[in-house]
Amino acid sequence: MKHLLSALALACIATTARAQVGHLPESSPYRDLETSQEFTFFGGHYKTGKDPIGIAPRDGPMYGIRYQIHVGGPAFLVARWSHVNTERFAIDPTKIGTARQLGKQNVSVNLYDIELALNLTGEKSFHHIVPVVNFGAGIATCGCAVESDPYTFGTPFAFSFGGGLRYVPGGRFQLTFDWNDYLYQTKYPTAYYVIPTGGTAAVTSGQARSFWKSNRALTLGASLLFFR
Repeated sequence: MKHLLSALALACIATTARAQVGHLPESSPYRDLETSQEFTFFGGHYKTGKDPIGIAPRDGPMYGIRYQIHVGGPAFLVARWSHVNTERFAIDPTKIGTARQLGKQNVSVNLYDIELALNLTGEKSFHHIVPVVNFGAGIATCGCAVESDPYTFGTPFAFSFGGGLRYVPGGRFQLTFDWNDYLYQTKYPTAYYVIPTGGTAAVTSGQARSFWKSNRALTLGASLLFFR
């Protein structure tokens, strides 16, 4: 990983240096990024991955905050909290027929992660644009409990990666567009596989009890930049 980060940093610096050859400083499309920290409010849409029986949290609007600090070269350390207002369909696996369905329930998902972000144009913007890639890890939580439904979301580890664009017009503010993917495990309770009297199990025996889900987020944000 250390060698990979070093290679990416060198590539960013080399690309920036080559692109500026032949430009006077005042006419160069590159501009120095003059602040070392930023605080961002963002909002967008969270799209969940496939859930075979549809009882896990579903798609929904997302919002959150992100703090970012420069740690050297093109690299930034990022701390992020994201909140998703969503819903899930609850079931009582001990019942059969329509009595099994407990209906749609409003729930919320919270994602906490720490990431390393790399500016692909180094410590400069190109025509006020900075392309970024990021990767990291954290946890996910959900207030998903429903009476008579044994499903629990738990607190799974969530690995994250993605990219985005920063629009840096100068001054203390910038706009951001981000795409991110959160990977975490979903687990079905054992009770879902038990066959109730006179009925069938909520989940067939061939379905794995736990599996990884890829959940994507598209967000727009506004940032306050500070500390040179």
